[in-house]
Order: sequence, then C-alpha cells, then structure tokens
Amino acid sequence: MHRSWATAFVPSRSPAPTGADGTLLPTRDLAAGWILVVLIAVPAWALTIGQARDMGVEPGTMGMALPLFLLLWVTMMAAMMLPSMAPVAITWVRGIGRQSSGWARAARTIEFVGGYLLVWTAFGLFAYGALALTGDLDDHPTAGRWIGSIAFLLAGLYQLGPLKHVCLRHCRDPLGHLVRYAGFRRPARDLRVGVHHGAYCAGCCAGLMVVLVPLGVMNVAAMAGLALVIFAEKLWARGWLLSGIVGVAFLVLALLAPFQDWLLPGLQGSMPAMDGM
Repeated sequence: MHRSWATAFVPSRSPAPTGADGTLLPTRDLAAGWILVVLIAVPAWALTIGQARDMGVEPGTMGMALPLFLLLWVTMMAAMMLPSMAPVAITWVRGIGRQSSGWARAARTIEFVGGYLLVWTAFGLFAYGALALTGDLDDHPTAGRWIGSIAFLLAGLYQLGPLKHVCLRHCRDPLGHLVRYAGFRRPARDLRVGVHHGAYCAGCCAGLMVVLVPLGVMNVAAMAGLALVIFAEKLWARGWLLSGIVGVAFLVLALLAPFQDWLLPGLQGSMPAMDGM
C-alpha cells in the first residue's frame, strides 16, 4: 500500500530530489509547475510592494487591525515562501492529479495549500502579538534599540541551533518526506501534508522572520533579501553553509544594533536620534 502511494508521487527515474543528479519531475512538468509558481508569486509580490509603498516602514503593526494584518501576512508569505517550497508542492499536486480529477482534484489541491497557509496564519498571530509589543515603546524610547539587538541575537542563535538544523534538513530533502507523506491516511490526508510541511517550513524560517521586527514587517528590501536566503538555504547545494553565515551575521548585527539606528528601520518611530542622547 505504501509502495503504491510512493510511486504515484515520486518518479522512480529520479535518483535525487534536486541538483545535478536528477529532479523529482520530468522537465516538461517541472517547467509547467515553475511557470505556475511564477504566476502566483509575481502578483503576491506586486500586492505586497504596492501595500508597502502606501504604508511605509513603521514600528509595530503600523496600526493595522488583526484581520488586515493576517491578510497581508499570508500574501507576504506566499510571495516569499512559494518559490522555495515549489519542488514539494509541484510534485504533490501532480500526484493528486494522477489520482483524482475534476472537483475532487481541485478540492484536494485546495486542502493541501490551505494546510500550508494555515500554519503561516498561526505564525502570523504570533508575529502580530510581538509587533504590537514593539510598537508600544513611546514611554521607553531607548528600549527600541535593545529590542532590535535582542531580535538579531535570537535570530542568530536560532540559525545556528539544532531546531533550525532539523527543519532545514527536512526542507532540503523533498524526496524523503514525499515518500513519508505517501503513507498518510485519510481523512484529510492532503490537509495533514500541507500542515506538516508548513510546520517544518515555518520552523526553518522562524529565525529569519524574527529580524522583521527591527527591519520592519513591510520593508520590501528586507523581504526580498530574506526570500533569497530562504530559497538558497533550501535549494542551493551550499545552503547549509549559507545558513551558518547568516546566523553569524545576525550575531554581529546584534552587537551593532544598539549603536546604529540605520539597522533598525522597523523601530525608528519609537527611538530618539543618536545625536540627541
């Protein structure tokens, strides 16, 4: 039973999930999948950039109510995460297409994507709470610098820690967990796959998301840079090395942040100028 499910989702002619040894899908199917990813990611980036242009980079939640914040957050995550999760998403959805058709295929695909976005929505609730706290620093303006320093410190330690290692290993081995997912049973198999993969993805990117507190949640340059790091960590052959380098860089920024306001655009609204201290 497990073997038949596995062969439905993982082509036997593919000796490796990514890289020079092979791919999960035939070239034509992979190209079609990436075109679809681009068609989704580009509008998500366009919406994010447009909203960021209107709102600017401000501290905290920028006065947004929770529903609007979550809507923007999920859009941002679609823009930033979709390219890096494409190998798993494309292959799983192709497997759904082999086993289902019509409305059943559409429902299962929505279930899978919905499970993934559900995890990031839950992460957004946590992010909203953290940003709400950092946006309420008017009575303690110098605290903004130390909050920024602590955020970089936590991000750096997380990047170099064991949980990051476990989650990144999962995200860099799509073949391994696609075979595991093939053994998931109904009900809600595709929802469970989406939630499971989303949880590992969130765990892999949690440290990188923390730096949006000092950099600004609507900082497009920061989002683009983090998206490139996420993509390279998961899909580049030297992603492990990059993860460690980024972690060390965050630790360096943690030391500099209390003395360099330009490192904290997301907290600027709650801090006095350095020359006024």
